[in-house]
Formats: sequence, C-alpha cells, structure tokens
Amino acid sequence: MTHWFHLQCAAMKRPDPLLETVSDTGQGVDPNKVEHLRRIAKEGLAHRRVPRVDGAERAPSGRARCRHCREVIEKDAWRIRRVFYEEGMFNPAGFINLTCGGAYFETEGIV
Repeated sequence: MTHWFHLQCAAMKRPDPLLETVSDTGQGVDPNKVEHLRRIAKEGLAHRRVPRVDGAERAPSGRARCRHCREVIEKDAWRIRRVFYEEGMFNPAGFINLTCGGAYFETEGIV
C-alpha cells in the first residue's frame, strides 16, 4: 500500500525515510525548505514519541484515560491522539492529556 504525505507531515510521521530521501541538489527545491524538513525530521528522531502524534481534539466523552498519567480525560478537555506505524499502517494507540504532552513527548514544542 502506498501512503502519500505532505512533506511536513512526512518529516514528522516518518522521519527516517524522509531523511534518507531528501537531497540538497534537487532541481527547483528551495534549500530553506529542505533544511526546514530536516529540522522537523531530526526533532522526531531526537524525541522518539513525537512521530506518534496524530492530532489534537476535544474528548467527546469522559471515558478515555491518559496513557501518561492514567487519569480520566474529562469530557470536552483537549487531548492528543496517538498512533503507531506498524506493518505499513497507522494504528490508533490511545490519548494523552494536553497537560501531560510535554512530559510524555519529552519536548514542549509539540504542545
């Protein structure tokens, strides 16, 4: 199966393959954009949990628990969706409280 990504999304979600394919010598490619993509990808490699981010949303119910602190995520509270990339697919992997985001992802940049 082929997955298509925006370049910035690929840098965040699949940093290893992106860094392997990004070239400084591409025709018509702005070197500043290439460096920006490299910075995003290197952030994902430096903080191994960052590529697991799948977006943020408000909790529709009060049933989910935070994968970091194990507390219930209250209804309408902000939460971060997690996914794992396994066998060519993204699989849902629970949620993180927005307040736990910095500690869980080991960087405040994600929040």
